[in-house]
Amino acid sequence: MRIAELSAQSGTSIPTIKYYLREGLLPPGAATGRNQADYGEEHVRRLRLVRALIDVGGVPVATVREVLAAVDEPDLPSHKLLGVAHCLVPASTRRDPDDPAWRAARAEVDAIVAERGWWVHEEAPARDAAADAIAALRALGQDDLLANLPVWTDAAERVAAAEVTTVIARGGPADMVEAVVTGTVLGEAVLNALRRLAQEATSARLLGATPD
Repeated sequence: MRIAELSAQSGTSIPTIKYYLREGLLPPGAATGRNQADYGEEHVRRLRLVRALIDVGGVPVATVREVLAAVDEPDLPSHKLLGVAHCLVPASTRRDPDDPAWRAARAEVDAIVAERGWWVHEEAPARDAAADAIAALRALGQDDLLANLPVWTDAAERVAAAEVTTVIARGGPADMVEAVVTGTVLGEAVLNALRRLAQEATSARLLGATPD
């Protein structure tokens, strides 16, 4: 297909496609003439992946490039591939390792990991991200919310088990990594939205609210 058809099928403008080509986010098409190329279904799929990561997930272009390099690397062991994909997905951290309160929160996260018997790398970014959130909640005096940590941990374990089982079932390394990346970025968006919907519904039920 020509670039105009690629644009129509993927829902991506031609200038954006050319930008992705320049940035190395999209492999070049097969040359068919001067300034002309032919594109295939793999380009449509890649464009949809890139758009999802950037537009929905808010992943920076430079990180998307690294993510795609992991997706395209077939020779790493599957578990390591999944780890690479996870580490490439950005997590905002505000950690201050010199702050005793932050260090206490990080120790709390490490204790949860140890108690659950989770095999997680010591430098996994999610450890710091969780510590950030716990430290912030504690600084705000939200100890009653922090009492929900076991509930949050149980829920995370159940969700992770279902997601990883689905990822492994894909079989192909590239498909597995793509599932981790999209599942982490987009799955988080879905999970957070559903949580907010459930909170609203639970609030209405417990407080006796009626639909508008």
